[in-house]
Amino acid sequence: MNDLPQNTALSAEIDRFFARFQHHCPDPQTEFDAEWPSPCEQGTHWVDDQGVARIRWQPQQRQAPYLDFANLEAALEFPLHDDIKTHYGRYWAANIGAHAEEGDLTLLYLWNQTDVDRLIENLIGHAVACRNNRTPFAVFFAVAEPDSEYFLTINNTSGAVQLEAPGKKPLRTLAPDLATFMAGLQPGWIHD
Repeated sequence: MNDLPQNTALSAEIDRFFARFQHHCPDPQTEFDAEWPSPCEQGTHWVDDQGVARIRWQPQQRQAPYLDFANLEAALEFPLHDDIKTHYGRYWAANIGAHAEEGDLTLLYLWNQTDVDRLIENLIGHAVACRNNRTPFAVFFAVAEPDSEYFLTINNTSGAVQLEAPGKKPLRTLAPDLATFMAGLQPGWIHD
């Protein structure tokens, strides 16, 4: 059985953010895809007025066995920062828009096991790009909105939250750690 890293401050902030999200958006919905099931899905799907299949969902706190990063860490040949593991390992959820002091962003979450597999593939590719560009390894956890090329990362060494652009060194540090950053977020909208 895999253990979820015990960053209790971050776990508590993530739980508080999802509580704010559920208060702000008590009945979230997303497009339904029979080939993309999730533990988050609630009830049965329906077709809306525009002919789009929809389903209600709720964030689901993960239970043991937790998301295992051991194979990824072996492929990378270094450990992932516990904040990265906690962010991606604590809940199943759809991507959620949020408001930060610096502007709007979309928090990236994992919807299902296939999403986990894609994340791991992306992180391996990202690590190779970081080595080639001689930039520090940091893991993306959010994208800036609207239609921005910028994304937010967790520095794998320090745990600092950074603003980055593809292929470049971090532009600036937004918070010393993810718990501090999450404490200032207000949930906004849901992304399909």
